[in-house]
Amino acid sequence: MRKSDKYIPALGREWLTPLYDPLIRWAMPEAKLKTRLVDQAQIEAGHHVLDLGCGTGTLAVLMKHMSPQSEVVGLDADAKILEIARWKADKARVSIAFDLGMAFELPYPDNAFDHVLSSFVLHHLTTENKARTFKEVYRILRPGGKLSVLDLGRPHGAYAVLISLILRRFEETLDNLQGRLADIIRNAGFLQVDESERYMSIFGVLSLHTARKP
Repeated sequence: MRKSDKYIPALGREWLTPLYDPLIRWAMPEAKLKTRLVDQAQIEAGHHVLDLGCGTGTLAVLMKHMSPQSEVVGLDADAKILEIARWKADKARVSIAFDLGMAFELPYPDNAFDHVLSSFVLHHLTTENKARTFKEVYRILRPGGKLSVLDLGRPHGAYAVLISLILRRFEETLDNLQGRLADIIRNAGFLQVDESERYMSIFGVLSLHTARKP
């Protein structure tokens, strides 16, 4: 495994993993944002949906509640955080498959999914691994399949610019902060790539990107 492929826990340290959900709820209107992410995806009965970098499973459980007749799969590279996700799904009494794996080496066959959704994951990846991830997403989506990404975006306004100066210390965030995410998605072969919505958070601007496989 290359150094750039090394998995880093969501908050940088494994012992911080139990704090992930409380921090996200404090830092942003998580329920509102993820509900909007699912709404715009327009998931239908029978659709096969992947939550890419599912973390503690909040988005995957929400998708299953909002589209109970869909087949939802969550994938993450952190075995410990997947234990939390499985516990959440059991508590919510929903059936979700959670798989261990890297976003840029997806363990699924070609044309396996109708939708891929991802929230607050891509900014953790290097430029190279973002490109690899979107190529993998393209591969596993069926023709006409849809990609929806909620993540850090180009700063707008004084506060967002100030926060971005801090976030730029982490090399992986530069693609997001410089507005290059859409181009990386296009380079993977996607069409109809659009930054459809923006939201403010304590971490700065969050952008909702959508794209479709031809």
